[in-house]
Amino acid sequence: MKLRALSFSVVGLVASSFALVAIGQEPPAKARKVTKTDAEWRKQLTPQQYAVPRQADTEPAGTGKYVHNKAKGIYECICCGTSLFSSRTEFESGTGWPSFYAPYNQANIDTATDYKLGYARTEVMCNTCGAHLGHVFNDGPAPTGLRFCMNSAALNFVKDEPAPTAKDKAAKDKAAKKETPSKDAPPAATPK
Repeated sequence: MKLRALSFSVVGLVASSFALVAIGQEPPAKARKVTKTDAEWRKQLTPQQYAVPRQADTEPAGTGKYVHNKAKGIYECICCGTSLFSSRTEFESGTGWPSFYAPYNQANIDTATDYKLGYARTEVMCNTCGAHLGHVFNDGPAPTGLRFCMNSAALNFVKDEPAPTAKDKAAKDKAAKKETPSKDAPPAATPK
């Protein structure tokens, strides 16, 4: 009897959750480290950058500027600059969106269940500012089996700078030496 009552209460809880989603009510937003007013976000971002991360829109497949990016570097949140994904975990998924098998740092992302299309998907957000980034699916490559399917409009790519070579270091040292006056140099003339 108690088991049956418990199963009915769980069914009721799930049904009420679906009802809240169906009528547009969402649970309270999670507190974020970076918060701005809607007007501040609109001022900072382009219209597409605002629509995707701030309104959970999706850019059309194949249109994002990072779909075919092959450079090495880090993808940051377009809103707050948090490091989200590395080119080291990027792969060609054929979906039309940049895809990664793992985040740069798990603590930098947040997830929630999204029912906007009428079925459950896992939404991926920036943990710092709550920006909508895309969704994660269980059809990615090893080692994680995950596909973080992200919108280019929610990302900013920062290219890795190559490590300086010995030749670069020598040129920098030579330039610094020219700028430093020697001990024997006469003092600079002062205007009278």
